Amino acid sequence: MTALPLVFDAPRRALPPRHLADLDPAQRRAAVGEFGLPEFRADQLARHYFGRFTTDVDTMTDVPAAARETLRGLLPSLVVPVLEQSCDDGATRKTLWKGHDGTRAESVLMGYPDRATVCVSSQAGCGMACPFCATGQGGLERNLSTAEIVEQVRQAAAAARDGALGRPARLSNVVFMGMGEPLANYTRVVAALRRITSPAPDGLGISARGVTVSTVGLVPAIDRLTAEGLPVTLAVSLHTPDDELRDTLVPVNNRWKVSEVLGAARRYAQATGRRVSIEYALIRDVNDQPWRADLLGKLLRQDIGARFVHVNLIPLNPTPGSEWDASPRPVQDEFVRRVLAAGVACTVRDTRGREIAAACGQLAASQV
Repeated sequence: MTALPLVFDAPRRALPPRHLADLDPAQRRAAVGEFGLPEFRADQLARHYFGRFTTDVDTMTDVPAAARETLRGLLPSLVVPVLEQSCDDGATRKTLWKGHDGTRAESVLMGYPDRATVCVSSQAGCGMACPFCATGQGGLERNLSTAEIVEQVRQAAAAARDGALGRPARLSNVVFMGMGEPLANYTRVVAALRRITSPAPDGLGISARGVTVSTVGLVPAIDRLTAEGLPVTLAVSLHTPDDELRDTLVPVNNRWKVSEVLGAARRYAQATGRRVSIEYALIRDVNDQPWRADLLGKLLRQDIGARFVHVNLIPLNPTPGSEWDASPRPVQDEFVRRVLAAGVACTVRDTRGREIAAACGQLAASQV
């Protein structure tokens, strides 16, 4: 099997027009000042956008009509839903978004008894070329802007509030596990994290502890994130503990080996006090052998520390044309048992959205 080339830099395509969510508070006030309006109008606009989840300036009755028309320019339409599908009795909803340039990306809103979670995309496509992932097989189209990422979260928050999951719910969790490698779009993703976690009117006010950023293991970017002071959860898509197999399953391993990735994860955990999640898609007869479970537990315990790591096993979700399948349940159970025996926490992810190709690894935005 030949690995596809990695793409760290997205093709240079025009990003969407400037949006309120692209700007930090100081930049918003400056932008409003450019329009000849008093700076406090920026806070008013932000309270409606981040606090009430609205972009309809006509409903902003605390703003004079003339000012509303001017401020409309800071709320351009960036991502428009073109297809929505649901399953799991309405508790899982996948949305296909269309950008200003026709770019497609997907997000998934999931309802649980105690929370609502949205899985968002950070890129249109992905350049990491993991062969078992539908997004990776499609290649990278472009990075999403900060506002395009935030818009996925804002619209999910509004949908959850308005009962899209069967009852009104508050969006409490955001996972960057949709299309793309978040840390390959580093600057815009970190800006989006700040908008998502800052309290209104500066942001959506979602707790950083409810936000997870996934990566295949871009070591320098993990270290940069460590220095940001954002206590979000780091999830590392490891998928196997040995370099020989990971070079193929996760081609970025040809640049940064398992020991380097786990070292960066340890530094993140120590700096933030947050437990790192190790994502492991269990693939029949590929990475599900007992010895790999033993090696995984051993490496995580010695390289990160048992109290700072948790293994999240993911039953593989086959994609069209895939040569691989999920491991049988007895094999999965034995894998869990062995990791636990090494003293490392290990659970199996509750897979959602298989019927609508919304489960992990299946997002491909193939519709036109």
